[in-house]
Amino acid sequence: MIHVLPPHVARLIAAGEVVSRPLDVVRELVDNALDAGATRIELDIEDGGLRVVRVRDNGVGIPAASVALAAVRHATSKLPPDVAAVERVTTLGFRGEALWAAAQAGRLHLVTRPASQVGAAELHAHGEDIRLGRTSAPAGTTVTVLALFEALPARRRTQLPTATEVREITALLGRYVLHHPDIHWRVAVDGEPRLTHAPADHRGAVASVYGPLSANRVLTVDGPGVRGVVSRPELTRARRDRMHFSVNGRPVLAPPELEKAVIEGYAELLPAGVAPLCVLDLTVAPEDHNPNVHPAKQMVALADLGAVAARVREAVAAALAAHPLARLAPTLSAPPAPVRDTGGTSFPVLTLVGVYQGLYVLAHGEGDLWVVDAHAAHERALYERLIRGLEDAPPLELPEPELLHLTPEQTARLHERSAHLQTWGLTLEDFGAGLARLRTVPATLAALAVPRLHEQIVEAALGDSPDPRRDVLARLACAPALKAGMLDHARAELVLAALSACEQPWACPHGRPTVLRLPERDLAHAFGRRGVRDVARGRDSAPEFRH
Repeated sequence: MIHVLPPHVARLIAAGEVVSRPLDVVRELVDNALDAGATRIELDIEDGGLRVVRVRDNGVGIPAASVALAAVRHATSKLPPDVAAVERVTTLGFRGEALWAAAQAGRLHLVTRPASQVGAAELHAHGEDIRLGRTSAPAGTTVTVLALFEALPARRRTQLPTATEVREITALLGRYVLHHPDIHWRVAVDGEPRLTHAPADHRGAVASVYGPLSANRVLTVDGPGVRGVVSRPELTRARRDRMHFSVNGRPVLAPPELEKAVIEGYAELLPAGVAPLCVLDLTVAPEDHNPNVHPAKQMVALADLGAVAARVREAVAAALAAHPLARLAPTLSAPPAPVRDTGGTSFPVLTLVGVYQGLYVLAHGEGDLWVVDAHAAHERALYERLIRGLEDAPPLELPEPELLHLTPEQTARLHERSAHLQTWGLTLEDFGAGLARLRTVPATLAALAVPRLHEQIVEAALGDSPDPRRDVLARLACAPALKAGMLDHARAELVLAALSACEQPWACPHGRPTVLRLPERDLAHAFGRRGVRDVARGRDSAPEFRH
């Protein structure tokens, strides 16, 4: 039942005009369709939405008795007419402004029928002129907005080019597909289908929006209040434009804290300066979020953003830990097929085949050829050894504190981080005049035979990395790791053993892969062999020759 909100409630949620471009109309109408419980939503736009925006759904529809109020400002069925309801919004729409604003900006035509109602109700609205009628239609609602801004020539002249608006509308619908993958979606532009999606899971939605290659490289995330997918470490971008979040079903522009939480969940699996693909649906209690902080509701305020970010970080880390993350070696002719998830978490048993160029270990396991970067693998093993030592041994106090020169930027970071650095054994005090006094270092680091040890520790600890502890340990693990030309068969065996004992064997502390795998089937195809045998994953079979 639709009712008009009383003035004292409307004032709490009024956000001004919500339609300034066709994209706004699309967003509001799609939100209404989702709130109506639709399982099928179809969008048609013409001339970038200026001529026609039409959204058709199979939701619950509007009872005929309430249709007259549908285009009245602050008339809504989604929010009870009391102040307390504003603090517990559970729907995507709630202001009761969308249809009214569309009727002010263009000509609104609405046809709606609940499944139990005989005959459909029809509404025409333009400005304050509202006309009602009866018609026949399937269950659900179709809303059409015609001639947008035709009566507002100044507004119409300042609209974006048609191609730009179409691109942004399609991108917006792509985000809805990603966060509501269980719905059938269809988007048509000037009669031409641009985006279609059949009901599926998040992986299927990624396939519809970004293609099957990306879909085959995502992992499922399922944690408390966090569901969705994240990409494997090899699928990254220089920008964060494929990091998508929703809060209680609403696609939002995520605060930087949530993007940072995802990246931190990868830890050293992700090189610096890149971002993964992710689609994460966050669920919070209605009273713990406020969707009324942005006119277009693209941003929400969270009562405890820190706790939500922590849940995101833990859920992403758990998803990555649950899958083998070896990257495929490049094939000899065509790009390889994606790695198939085995569901296991352990590093495979690898048998040494040989050494290449004094740096790469060649091994076989699970029916495939594996190439191990000895430096990256040794670095990973040393890094984890340093972590364990850092946790087990108390800090070592220097017999004589050492004075080190700092840049102004390093001095500023010292004031920000000194307490945190001390928690893991590094006591560094501002001594004035661009100097710092080093009093204690972690005992496990003090014994390292690394040139300029203390200077390197301080440089890394006061660098621009958001995780100075990891940066220090990664730098110190790199220095003594095996270099090109140092590898022989005996050391190769030790590298394989050390890597298999690592908790996170798939990447070095800087995010580079430690291993690549080349499936036997790819080799056979590259050589043009017929009757390629299907080697089962998880076990090595005896050699078998085919001609």
